[in-house]
Amino acid sequence: MIIQTSNLTKVYQTEIAVDHIDLKIKKGSLTALLGPNGAGKTTIISMLTGLLKPTVGIIKMKAETKISMVFQQSILDNDLTVRENLLIRNKLYKKSNVNYIDTLIDQVGLAQFIDRKYRQLSGGQRRRVDIARALLNQPDVIFLDEPTAGLDIQTRSAIWNLLYSFQHNNNLTIILTTHYLEEADNADKVYIIDRGKVIASGSATEIKAQNSNNKLTIVSEHADYLMKLIPGEINHTQFNHKIVCFPADSDEALTLLLKFRIYVKTFTYQDGTMDDAFLSLTGRKMR
Repeated sequence: MIIQTSNLTKVYQTEIAVDHIDLKIKKGSLTALLGPNGAGKTTIISMLTGLLKPTVGIIKMKAETKISMVFQQSILDNDLTVRENLLIRNKLYKKSNVNYIDTLIDQVGLAQFIDRKYRQLSGGQRRRVDIARALLNQPDVIFLDEPTAGLDIQTRSAIWNLLYSFQHNNNLTIILTTHYLEEADNADKVYIIDRGKVIASGSATEIKAQNSNNKLTIVSEHADYLMKLIPGEINHTQFNHKIVCFPADSDEALTLLLKFRIYVKTFTYQDGTMDDAFLSLTGRKMR
């Protein structure tokens, strides 16, 4: 493990923000910390990065591990150009490498606006510069605190393609908090946190399999009759000409469709989602 915690706890006066959390993070993995607002995600990241001191608990990090962070709010200078921002930040590192800035400019796609002031950039362009700044020290671990908040879907997709390329090509370990739960779909490990406690953990596939339902919707002109044919062990319900089933997996859905295909006009199938799993675990009430 590149990072491991035991009984990690943070208390503010009488409020327990993080409550005895154990984390295990493998090198080169993507780990997602998910939870409602105020669950303790940012506090955990702040302790892992040394910005906050734990009240109780142990953080073990592999020797000589280099870390970096992309904050929710940018820490770059609005009145400097992208190049100037990167050059100044690069000088903060003992083993700074000016030549690596040119590599990052190419890899992160900054060339078109490298000499524009940071304040003149779009939200997506700023976020790419923020990520480039965080990669200057060629970290082993990068912490991303809601890195794509407020960005459009095309920009979010481009940023994640960039991050995946660094993960796979540089064995970069990514630790993520996000409210866009589909961004955790490819996570090697997901920790769902509520009120400072880990309430579920596992791979993204495991979390969805255990806490969400697959959904098969069948449109049929013989819906009343088809309702009687579907096995009782498969949860299903009817809405006029639609029958909604919750099969265990896609194989069970396919078996149903093939068995009763003469009664099926159209259908749609959806695997359980991280959104469904999250709501199942944390509840649907706004806080």
